[in-house]
Amino acid sequence: MPLEEVPDPVFAQRMLGDGVAIDPTEGCLYAPCDGEVTVLQPSGHAITLRASDGVELLMHIGIDTVQLAGAGFDPQVKVGDRVRAGEVLVRFDLDAVVCGAPSIVTPVLLIAQDGVTVTRKHGGGMVAPGEPIFTVHRESATAEATDVVAGETAFRDVVVPLAHGIHARPAARLREVLVPFAAKVTITKGTQRADARSPVRLMTLGIKLGDTIRILAEGGRAEEAAATLAALIESGMGEKADPAAAAPVASPPQPAPAPVPAEPGLLAGVPAAPGLAIGTARFFRLPELTIDPIGKGASLERARLEDGLGRVAQVIDADLTHAAGPMRSILAAHRAMLDDPELLEAARQAILDGASAGQAWRQALRPQAALLRESGDAHLAERADDMVDLERRVVSAIEGVQDTPLLFPEDTILLADDLLPSQVTALDPAQVRGFCTARGGPTSHVAILAASLGIPALVAMGAALRTVEEGETLILDAGAGTLRVAPGDAQRSDAEARVAARAATLAAARAAAGAEARLADGTRIEVFANLGSVGDAERAIAAGAEGSGLLRTEFLFLDRDMPPSVAEQTAEYQAIAEALQGRPLIIRLLDIGGDKPAPYLPIAAEENPALGLRGIRVGLAHPQVLEDQLRAILGVRPIGVAKIMLPMIASVGELRAVRAVLDRLRGELGIGEKVELGIMVETPAAAVTADLLAAEADFLSIGTNDLTQYTLAMDRGNPAVASGIDGLHPAVLRLIADTCRGAASKDRWVGVCGGLASDPLAVPILVGLGVTELSATVSMVPEVKALLATLTLERARAHAAAALTCATAADVRRLAREFTA
Repeated sequence: MPLEEVPDPVFAQRMLGDGVAIDPTEGCLYAPCDGEVTVLQPSGHAITLRASDGVELLMHIGIDTVQLAGAGFDPQVKVGDRVRAGEVLVRFDLDAVVCGAPSIVTPVLLIAQDGVTVTRKHGGGMVAPGEPIFTVHRESATAEATDVVAGETAFRDVVVPLAHGIHARPAARLREVLVPFAAKVTITKGTQRADARSPVRLMTLGIKLGDTIRILAEGGRAEEAAATLAALIESGMGEKADPAAAAPVASPPQPAPAPVPAEPGLLAGVPAAPGLAIGTARFFRLPELTIDPIGKGASLERARLEDGLGRVAQVIDADLTHAAGPMRSILAAHRAMLDDPELLEAARQAILDGASAGQAWRQALRPQAALLRESGDAHLAERADDMVDLERRVVSAIEGVQDTPLLFPEDTILLADDLLPSQVTALDPAQVRGFCTARGGPTSHVAILAASLGIPALVAMGAALRTVEEGETLILDAGAGTLRVAPGDAQRSDAEARVAARAATLAAARAAAGAEARLADGTRIEVFANLGSVGDAERAIAAGAEGSGLLRTEFLFLDRDMPPSVAEQTAEYQAIAEALQGRPLIIRLLDIGGDKPAPYLPIAAEENPALGLRGIRVGLAHPQVLEDQLRAILGVRPIGVAKIMLPMIASVGELRAVRAVLDRLRGELGIGEKVELGIMVETPAAAVTADLLAAEADFLSIGTNDLTQYTLAMDRGNPAVASGIDGLHPAVLRLIADTCRGAASKDRWVGVCGGLASDPLAVPILVGLGVTELSATVSMVPEVKALLATLTLERARAHAAAALTCATAADVRRLAREFTA
């Protein structure tokens, strides 16, 4: 059958190449010519052959068959094998694939190459193995184009240490770090290569943990460019895996399978965001945008393309100014794709070939998204949704089309084949109680956003989700990984009781959120919020926060080529201070290092970034950055509302060095008022010398996340040991007790701004140990305040004393559960 009849536009529109499609009547794929197997997807559903003259043929069994994760496919060859025409390549269970995939139609394509075309030999109808289906023609070349780059050449071989390989966000970081360099830089994996400035092309290489890649730089400052890129990759970019995990594996990681339900009406899915919800099934199907594929002149279509790209870039840039956390990372990756040189060049070339602006952008993105989906790497396949999202946003901007607002009745549990990141951010949690998708993965951007919005979600539910009827009652239990369809009265009553109990607890906490936080005996405990943006500050005030115990300033310094100016920083800090309406604002100085570097701060790759140049050490190593940030904070009005906190302090000498700079700047700026300077206790060294530090610091705040990993010698980014990291370990609690005693001896207060401040089991223990300020996540502020109101200092101290005698973190948690029961 002709490619036009394939039910997938990537193949039907020949975005990957020309050829034909086969609708198989038996479960066997034969070699269409002599050649070498160059690619065999681990799931066995797709294979590529290279013929002796260099042309490559792709055979893709079925549509969207990658989601079957290899079930039903039995490859008979391996990469590197040489085969003859007619040899069996893959056997497959025809019935299983027909039932599990949208279509069994199998495209056979000549992968697009300059100067190579096909002539189809069969007009359609029955065809048998061995019959000709098309002929390949190669045009004789009259000249060969060669890139000539003047100047030096340098290369580096790097073993990739990133747990998920080079996906969208790391690829965007690589592009950013190359901005100052003129050299042409490519990355090679095996026989494939890509422009290092093209995040999309890099992702199609399928670079995984443990792969060895070569960085080649040609031209001006080539040596420096290659070294910089190698150092950034070797740093792990905050995603460094356990070295033992880098051993090659036979197949890519897949979403953890949910338990198979043992009863009718119970469907399984992969948990993507926690929670329990009861609601009504409503399907979401977003129609394909209809566009005229034929352009009306290259200059007009080029202008339309640039206008559409500019409009979307403007929206993303505006969102970036107030985004924080996962949303900021996702937006930054999308913004980098908009500037991807290979995507732009592909779209512009398509316009020259006669395509309209929308069609050109679609043709540029869809083949790349298809390559990611068929990469065999589940993590990369999930990132294809980001490209589909960008395609739709830009095409909509070009065509002047706006999607209908996503409005649903308030009891909706949304069901969809898949959702795009921008669609998830447009959901109203007051309307959508949860969602389930047939596709997707637990580490996708959709899953990350659902968790940040507090919307329970299940993904990768497969074709079973399509059996649910519109309007049926559902119970979505993301924690259990199940979706119950048409529950019985007893099942529904039980779920409703669980949902109501949780809602009542939250409602009571929010109702009392505006009151001053005190224990039941009147003891004052301040409850602050951890912030990363003006939006966070506004939500914190609404939640009843009494100030901010931690403003992360990294959002101002990362994802850019130059450091922020003093004026830019002051404006941002001032806006957050005003959003807090005069409440205290504790600003943590820049806390970056080899694991989360900035392009303009040269930090060499370190074997263990957690023990290297990070925290306040970076500021002391780059005094201009430190001085500019201190100047910016001193510019916040009224003077004194913004307090300064130093990250990763290990000695009094570091505190004194910053104090000297601060005092000098106060003198230069004529500031006589006191500006408090405190420290974060994140190292055992700081905890055991708390009395010495308290003699010179104005306050101490414990970062329990880092204090725990340094105390237990466990990297919280290492999956091999991460499960053993618990801030309620007796060793960590004893260091917190030491900190409180040392600070009290110098009449200094102690706060906690790490994860334990948001843990209801930990809060009573922290108060009992002597902590008088808790800085929690915004969403937990009301609950923490409500919990404090039930305690007395006497009970908390007795409870903390008992916790210090426990032998393990599990024992402490067991004790804490009994205390709060």
